[in-house]
Parts: sequence; structure tokens; C-alpha cells
Amino acid sequence: MKQMNILLVCAGGMSTSILMKKLQAYSDSRGINDQIKAVGLSVYEDVYQDFDVVLLGPQVSYRMEEVQKTTNLPTASIPPLDYAVGNSESIFKLAEDILS
Repeated sequence: MKQMNILLVCAGGMSTSILMKKLQAYSDSRGINDQIKAVGLSVYEDVYQDFDVVLLGPQVSYRMEEVQKTTNLPTASIPPLDYAVGNSESIFKLAEDILS
């Protein structure tokens, strides 16, 4: 596995910050040291340059086309169930799939 820099985007950055902690713990347990950051829609344009992939919370998935055009990065919406339960394995697979 190659290290990834994952940007999580939601409405305000609050719910994704909880998910970010779960994803970081999962990444650390795999010994890969991925960089994961959670931000709100209002600030993603200021930070996306440091990331490989953008994952959107389900509540902002309607903005995916705009985020993709703005960042020119692989972008996907996290499935609602994976998001709700913090399914780190599935979310990492999603990021790996859209990067390859």
C-alpha cells in the first residue's frame, strides 16, 4: 500500500472530523501513515493542493461535480452507511479504487 493524502469534505467539517480520527487510527494500525484532513465546503479550495483524493460526506455529495472541477482530483462520495458507522476499511478501499 502506498501512502495517500485524503481530504474529507462535509458541510462544516464537524462530522467528518470524527470520521477522520477513525480513519487515521485505521491507517496507523496498517503502518502506512496516510495523511487525512477534514474540512467544510467553505474551505476545501484553500487546502486541496496537498491531497491526492477528495472524499465527500453524503450530505454534500450533490456538490461532487463542482468539487471535482475545482480540485481536478479524484473525487467520490462516501456511501451513507459506511459514513454513518465509520467503516474505515471500506472508505480506504473507495479512496484506493478512485486513485487507481
